[in-house]
Amino acid sequence: MGLWLALIVCIALSALFSATETAFSASNKVKLKTVEGSRKERAQIAIDLLDKYDSLLTTVLIGNNIVNIAGTAIATLLFTTRILPGREDLATTVASAVMTVLVLFLGEVGPKTLAKQQPERFAMSVSPLMRTLVVLLHPLDLLFSLYRRLLSRIVKPDPEENQIENELMTMIDEAQTEGDIEEDEGELIRSAIEFSDQNAEDIMTPRVDVTAIEDTATLEEAADLFRATWYSRIPVYHEDLDHIVGTLNEKDFYKMTHEGVSSITEIMKEPVFAPASLSISNLMKLFRTSKTHQVILLDEYGGTEGIVTMEDVLEELVGEIYDEHDEVEEEVVEQEDGTVIVDGGMQLEEMLEKYELPNNYETDTVGGWVSEMLEKVPELNDSFDVGGWRFQVTEMDGFRVTRVQISKAPEEEPAAAEADGEQTPEAGKQASEDETKE
Repeated sequence: MGLWLALIVCIALSALFSATETAFSASNKVKLKTVEGSRKERAQIAIDLLDKYDSLLTTVLIGNNIVNIAGTAIATLLFTTRILPGREDLATTVASAVMTVLVLFLGEVGPKTLAKQQPERFAMSVSPLMRTLVVLLHPLDLLFSLYRRLLSRIVKPDPEENQIENELMTMIDEAQTEGDIEEDEGELIRSAIEFSDQNAEDIMTPRVDVTAIEDTATLEEAADLFRATWYSRIPVYHEDLDHIVGTLNEKDFYKMTHEGVSSITEIMKEPVFAPASLSISNLMKLFRTSKTHQVILLDEYGGTEGIVTMEDVLEELVGEIYDEHDEVEEEVVEQEDGTVIVDGGMQLEEMLEKYELPNNYETDTVGGWVSEMLEKVPELNDSFDVGGWRFQVTEMDGFRVTRVQISKAPEEEPAAAEADGEQTPEAGKQASEDETKE
């Protein structure tokens, strides 16, 4: 009876170690850190074990191998002495086969399947026991740690990039697919994760599109510009856009002109400058500390590269924000004939990702990319093919590309024989063969 009981204990311990290995490998530290109440202490023990996962894994493997070997020895003893006495060879073979099936189903597949369903819960339940075993088997773990170091020197692993952001994106996609979060919620989380990856120049209004007013302009000219553009803030420059001297606020303008102020230089506020390479997260801090909603961006030479507003930053999180005076213009418009029209100011990365094209270019916008691909100043109807797609310039504003049409690139047709009697390579080969035969 004692041998049977020992065999059952070995199989149960095998199941425990197998389930523990799966539970800790599948556990999420974030979930464990959010555990509250009476289970918080065990959750912390599980987190500590995960921080020393190599030692934990060594302990689990040692324990699993010990109980499996012991179970096989006990089963062999039972078969040779009680079940099949006098037939040692057959008893040993049958004992090995029976133990293989028992360990496979009861000690491996079953426990691991159950542990995978609720890994954090199982990890917390066995964490005190595993902590004790890790301490008891520490001498053996030291021996195996030397072996691990030797292996790591022989086979050096490739350096891996931080995959946390990619894992978060995958989790969001899965949660959205399973219906745990809505599509707009998923987009908001993605935008927040990618928020610090962009710079101010990625969301700015470029210099060529900046509406500004000279510091010598009259109040009537300033009022006309406010009415024509519906802007609430307009940069003020001296002589040219590389010398911006202030920001004219619409509210201040009408208030102070009503009070009798006669010059826009007396109304404008000091401009706030920042490098175009400033990250969006630091740009947001600048908006808060400077108490402004408009920042002038400078290039590496100190000239004006563009402007960026608080609204531009918010749109990176929640999408485009339109008021009653904005004209809604889509960056991507699908045509009835299957072609697509994209805005020249669209971010190149978004367009390349949409058409699964590699992003190894220097420019940031679609219009700039067209110039880079053509290797000249673009002209209307210029086109080129990339990755099976044809890109054609359909609208220009001066020297700037404003609209690009995307369509499937036509398949290349084999060159036909020329009418002047020039032979194709195949025809020439056939003629040579005919002459040889003659």
